Amino acid sequence: MRKDTIKSLIALKQQEMPFDVIHRDEELPINRKKIITIPGVRRCGKSTLMMIAINALIESGVPVRNILWIGFDDERLKRMTSDDLDEVIASYMEMYPDVSIKDVHMFFDEIQIIEGWEYFVLRVCKSYCKNIYICGSNATMLSTELGTALRGYPLEYKTYPLSFNEYCRFKGVDTDSYLEQDKAKVRNAFAEYNHASAFPEVVLTVSETEKLQLLNGYFDTMLLKDIAEHYGIANLPILRYFVKRIMANLTKPTSILSIYNDIKSQGLRISKDELYRWADYVCDVFMFIRIPKYERSLAKEQRSQKKYYCIDNGLRSAVLLPQSDDNGKLLENAVLLHLNRNLGPADRIFYFQESAECDFVVQRNEYVDELIQVTWDMSDDNTREREINGLLEASKVTKCDNLTIITIDEERSFERNSKTIHVVPAWKWALGRY
Repeated sequence: MRKDTIKSLIALKQQEMPFDVIHRDEELPINRKKIITIPGVRRCGKSTLMMIAINALIESGVPVRNILWIGFDDERLKRMTSDDLDEVIASYMEMYPDVSIKDVHMFFDEIQIIEGWEYFVLRVCKSYCKNIYICGSNATMLSTELGTALRGYPLEYKTYPLSFNEYCRFKGVDTDSYLEQDKAKVRNAFAEYNHASAFPEVVLTVSETEKLQLLNGYFDTMLLKDIAEHYGIANLPILRYFVKRIMANLTKPTSILSIYNDIKSQGLRISKDELYRWADYVCDVFMFIRIPKYERSLAKEQRSQKKYYCIDNGLRSAVLLPQSDDNGKLLENAVLLHLNRNLGPADRIFYFQESAECDFVVQRNEYVDELIQVTWDMSDDNTREREINGLLEASKVTKCDNLTIITIDEERSFERNSKTIHVVPAWKWALGRY
């Protein structure tokens, strides 16, 4: 009976091809003869990237019958084990006995749900088919397990909620026009983007009530299914409180020990080690991006308190009651997300904190390439001097002279201590036009 279900799922998906989707900025490669992995937070558009790749395959002449798509989050497949995965290949071959399996393009959605899946993928790649695409919402499962079993095989394309450029595309805002009224629309779109969610489904939803329902549903699913159920966490109230505390501390170094002491003071029982594991879990499922303090000693870096940035501004606002001073926090979060999207394999992001602070130290390969401060505006003299001093101190320590301050709408350059500091509007910076 399960073969009938698998055949039905394959056939139904093939009926939808080619897919009606809005293009993203990044596209997956086709015909690379490689395992392509697409990790990312739940509902960020990983499946859409695979659909775009399928459309490209069809445009290049690949018949629909040569494309196998199976989503393992279908409830009818939830009892599958790794031993059962061969039924997917057998079912497809029964459907299309005249198609050579080596010419098939395989798309496996959320396959990491099934324990031992990586060995099945390795066997398929070695014995049957070289063009395999895998997407999933757990970094550890897609990186650690693949790294162990499939060393040297996969190419990774990490996916995020919409960039600002993609947000404008989804909203029908022209980012290429030189007309002043269109530039004003882009500036307004960024102010909206800074507060709104960038999850594709939410962006395309008109009703504000439905948006909140979707975002709270995403949060609950991440919390209950991706974290609690997968990692066997029974204490849901403390887990929910823990995640909200990290969200509330956006842009600041987060002390897990302080959260532990706070929970303990309420008479609740949890171990420090468990909270530290939870801090790893929330990053593994892409709910947060964690950055360390910049230190010249690796040991000090490891001991430093980390900053946690939320994967989506709208998600955070839906879960927490927005505060009046959140504009700058959300802007800093949006900048970090944009930086992270464009990191190379050997690139890293830190924060700097000594007598002064600098929001982001961007390291490309072995060298610090850029220092970035983020502030909503610099009209206040104290704010302006604080941001400048942070850049200058970080520049002295890191030997980097590429200094940028990102604000909501200010644009100019000036000299300070024989160094040039560029002040850039966030909307222009996010579009790469500065």
